[in-house]
Amino acid sequence: MSSIMRLKRTILLTLICTSSVLIAQNTDSKENGFDPATVLWYDKPASMWEEALPVGNGRIGAMVYGKSGEEKIQFNEETYWSGGPYSQVVKGGYKKLPEIQKYIFNGEPIKAHKLFGRALMGYPVEQQKYQSLANLHLFFGQDSVDNYRRSLDLKTGVVTVEYTYGGVNYTKEVFASAVDQTIAIRITADKPGSINFDAELRGVRNSAHSNYATDYFRMDGLGKDQLKLTGKSADYMGVEGKLRYEARIKAVPEGGTMSIDGTMLSIKNADAATLYFVAATNFVNYKDVSADENKRVEDMLAKVQQSSFDAIKKSALADYKEYFDRVSLTLPTTDNSFLPTDKRMVEIQSSPDPQLSTLCYNFGRYLLISSSRPGTQPANLQGIWNNDMNPAWDSKYTTNINTEMNYWAVESANLSELSEPLTTMVKELTDQGAKVAKEHYGADGWVFHQNTDLWRVAAPMDGPTWGTFTVGGAWLTTHLWEHYLFTQDKEYLKDIYPVMKGSVEFFMDFLVEYPGTDWLVTNPSNSPENPPEGKGYKYFYDEITGMYYFTTIVAGSTIDMQILKDLFSYYDSASEILDVDPELRKQVSIARSRLVPSQIGKDGTLQEWTEDYGQMEKNHRHASHLYGLFPGNVISVTRTPELIEPVKKTLELRGDGASGWSRAWKTCLWARLRDGDRANSIFKGYLKEQAYSSLFAICARQFQVDGTLGMTAGISEMLIQSQEGYLDLLPALPSEWADGQFSGVCARGGFELDFSWKDKQITSLEILSKAGTTCSLKAGSKVKVFSDGKQIKTKKRKNQIVEFNTEQGKTYSVQGI
Repeated sequence: MSSIMRLKRTILLTLICTSSVLIAQNTDSKENGFDPATVLWYDKPASMWEEALPVGNGRIGAMVYGKSGEEKIQFNEETYWSGGPYSQVVKGGYKKLPEIQKYIFNGEPIKAHKLFGRALMGYPVEQQKYQSLANLHLFFGQDSVDNYRRSLDLKTGVVTVEYTYGGVNYTKEVFASAVDQTIAIRITADKPGSINFDAELRGVRNSAHSNYATDYFRMDGLGKDQLKLTGKSADYMGVEGKLRYEARIKAVPEGGTMSIDGTMLSIKNADAATLYFVAATNFVNYKDVSADENKRVEDMLAKVQQSSFDAIKKSALADYKEYFDRVSLTLPTTDNSFLPTDKRMVEIQSSPDPQLSTLCYNFGRYLLISSSRPGTQPANLQGIWNNDMNPAWDSKYTTNINTEMNYWAVESANLSELSEPLTTMVKELTDQGAKVAKEHYGADGWVFHQNTDLWRVAAPMDGPTWGTFTVGGAWLTTHLWEHYLFTQDKEYLKDIYPVMKGSVEFFMDFLVEYPGTDWLVTNPSNSPENPPEGKGYKYFYDEITGMYYFTTIVAGSTIDMQILKDLFSYYDSASEILDVDPELRKQVSIARSRLVPSQIGKDGTLQEWTEDYGQMEKNHRHASHLYGLFPGNVISVTRTPELIEPVKKTLELRGDGASGWSRAWKTCLWARLRDGDRANSIFKGYLKEQAYSSLFAICARQFQVDGTLGMTAGISEMLIQSQEGYLDLLPALPSEWADGQFSGVCARGGFELDFSWKDKQITSLEILSKAGTTCSLKAGSKVKVFSDGKQIKTKKRKNQIVEFNTEQGKTYSVQGI
């Protein structure tokens, strides 16, 4: 046999074996009842933390590896950060502002950069860090197992690990309960007396970082059935660590024996065992750390001990499903849909699996439910999950895209209440934000930049390259308005109106005229995090730090102008609805008309800065100057058609690649451009190159949650949009998604929709009016609307827009769309 024939035979046998394995896995998953729209599953344990499966109740979270020998479950508590209450405000910085502005206008950006760094940067120059709390190690010693399955059921929020060892079938279940404030770990076997393991709850050292010398933790056994971990937060950047924490494991075996030796808990020959994790800190709010963490833990344990595992699981499931079951998405299922999730991510590159998009949509909803509940902290760069004491980008709140992206889908995904932590954070930021406005800029109102932490600092930080982003607070404020648009809640609007007004007041003071024009601009400003190429812009040496830098400092970046156009427009609407501040409203409207208009550069792309600078980084990950298309409402296919080709050219030049969050943004942008196939292609590239097998997004080889949550928004944008003032169904439907159903999805105006389509055509549509507003719908000329079995009157506008009046709480059936 020739070498070529042997090679062909080897390839053929490999293909046959691979095909057989895939068929077997498909059969297994179907027989096991794995729903390809709602279950992540794998045939092996996680090999690293990023592949572990998350659970969370908004306040505490865990990552489950699913190992059979030495299992590891890593825990977080949302308020365990380094440091304590502190301020970054530097008094009198505003005195240098005119000089900085003059340097920028005169084409001397490096001088402006250096002076901003010396005079206006907050101090300390970095924020605090979100910390890893604890690791639970379970020593089973079952290293070689059969029939292994690891899964996360998004319908229940339960992680399950199953395998066979020594002829016994073992099952581990892990879930988080918001009702009982615990994470429960249940271990069972189908043969009595088979449960044997040792457990240790370990703290995490900060010793890898020189600034962490003052942290400590202590591990103890407690009584006959508990493990206890206590400690304090680290000092960092000169800020004293003032958080105290306590975590406990409470063990409840069924049968067998239990003992504690030092810090090791042992259970032998049990029929089953349940471990409950509880944890708390002394954090009350960003100014107060006076709580009693021990009492909090004791109260949680007392509640757990009054109940049974079945009761705790039942209440946790009911609470979770109250959120998750509101929305259902179904897309076409293929044979590949039943493969393990990691294999689906590979196979979708060459063979359609639309239902994998549904799984990603649902996974984003799951993560938001698990990391952002009313009364908790908002989801940070990693949601609630972090295994590092010195995490990438400090696992903080970065607001030049990332924090906002976490919440892009919160309203449309029918999870409106989960925006409360973000709203509360924005309100809290106005505290130091007002001081920063006064001392750094000599302005009224409040301002916030590109980063904050648990302590709600608001000054510029991390250096002028990033810190000159003065519209971070304005961007967050647009989210407050979006919540109103979706809910039509006027009491809420009254509550957040002072926040909107304060942001507007700052910019009315801060805006200055651009020389030689009637335009108003922000100065200083930047387009995150992209250095322009033009006169005066170059890498330079900083004599104080001894390092080389680039500068992004400009006057009037395009994203600034777009965000302010939205902010001023939203404020105009809010003040009119509430019938307050007519004079300020008039002034703001005039100022909005003087903001720099959208410009087309000499290369045919949408201009990123007021000046037509070149691109130092041609494929930059940020698409900041396209904010106006998404998530903003300044650029539109229908209202600004002259800008669409420049936007497309910008996206073409930037490319479809880059980090996970960047791909999520581009998916949303192409959806707004009504190109579903391009959006779907970017989504597939994300799965191939910028997502872990756990479906967590990757940024520069690090985990971030933003891209995962952003993809949920992108998938929704392909199927429904409402930013134009009317409901637009299937605006960017990918060719592969020819059939489907979307139920419970929300739209602006206070509407909840159930609709189905076949062969890319709407076959059914029901609209629930939650607020009783007028409904505008893009539809054909033969559309009919029914309520209570009776046809109601409709009004036809231009461009196939149909309007009809609604009553709050009523459902409307639409035919002939």
